[in-house]
Amino acid sequence: MQGLLLLLIIIIIIFDQENTEDTPWLEPCTFVLTVNALYSASDVIKLTSINFNVEVIQSDNMWLVLFYIPWNEHCQRMVQEWKKTATALKGIVKVGTIDVDKYGSMRCQYGIEKIPVIKIFAANKNMPEEYNGRKTSEAITSGILKSIQFLVKKRLKCGSRKKCTGSVNDMFALNDNNFDEHVECSDEIWMVEFYAPWCEHCKSQEPEWENAVSEVKRRTKGKVNLASVDITENNGLASQYGIQEVPIIKIFQKDQEPVDYDSEKSTSDIISKALDLYANMAPPKLIEQILNENIFKATCEDQLLCIISVLPDILDTGASGRNRYLNLMMKMADKYKKNQWGWLWTEPGAQPELEQSLGIGGFGYPAMAAMNAKKTKYVLLKDSFSDQGIDNFLR
Repeated sequence: MQGLLLLLIIIIIIFDQENTEDTPWLEPCTFVLTVNALYSASDVIKLTSINFNVEVIQSDNMWLVLFYIPWNEHCQRMVQEWKKTATALKGIVKVGTIDVDKYGSMRCQYGIEKIPVIKIFAANKNMPEEYNGRKTSEAITSGILKSIQFLVKKRLKCGSRKKCTGSVNDMFALNDNNFDEHVECSDEIWMVEFYAPWCEHCKSQEPEWENAVSEVKRRTKGKVNLASVDITENNGLASQYGIQEVPIIKIFQKDQEPVDYDSEKSTSDIISKALDLYANMAPPKLIEQILNENIFKATCEDQLLCIISVLPDILDTGASGRNRYLNLMMKMADKYKKNQWGWLWTEPGAQPELEQSLGIGGFGYPAMAAMNAKKTKYVLLKDSFSDQGIDNFLR
């Protein structure tokens, strides 16, 4: 009996020692089981390198995909937030995960250099956009809903057409198909904003850009155009012009390489830049003589200011003197041509009513007045009729 008891004790000791020695490999095994079940029993769809193309790329649904590695602590901390995101967006946006440790080819295909990474597969599935916001369920759902709202708003503006060729406020939407026709082959100047629907900076920039469109078109007589390119739908253009970040504005002019717009992006700054571009392409300003009322109206009615000079009689100055004054006016008109003012001249006594209304007449020639025809207000040049005098007057 004592021998049997001793045998049982020895067996128990050996079993316990074996269990103790096995502990180190039991823990990793348990860990592997745990990480492989990170997103089980949830609304998150598990993706693989095999089903990714069918489920995501060929699908009509918008997808939000988390590229992760199970054993990474940052990925593990995201589990609950990602599950909440999937539940919140269920029926609206597909939410999935793909293990890039297991499916390494996907990591290379989508350029995953850090983890976790969230990518949005929307209109252009071949060019997904990276989500760069906070990794909480509230922030993620808020960001994706704004993207959806932006996309829906755009589609409403464009009607049922898949490719939008124009929209409100004279904004022109360019794409891979119409870009060369409208921009590359054009004699006009194009300021093109490259943007993405998910981009927060793009959304904040949108009102400034749209507010500038109509004013630029009016003041440049349609010679400078503002347009936009959605890089999520036009990856060809994004690749061709090396678009690495958004929003970015590029300026296209005939026979010149496109350049980046590097000024402030407020409405006034955009308009100012457009006017500078227009001024550089505009021919020298013609200084017309006021021979009748029609010339005056055509030159001054639609301008903010009209610069009117009354030059001395040609009998007093000779042809060379007259030409010297006209050349000075042309020089000043060219210097200030981006303002799109009207420039006119007349002889003493040729337009007595105009001279009287401006307080000019009888003496003091040459004279100059800056007139707002709509408000019927004017200011007279009190300095000398010279480069410096007129420059100080118009500045």
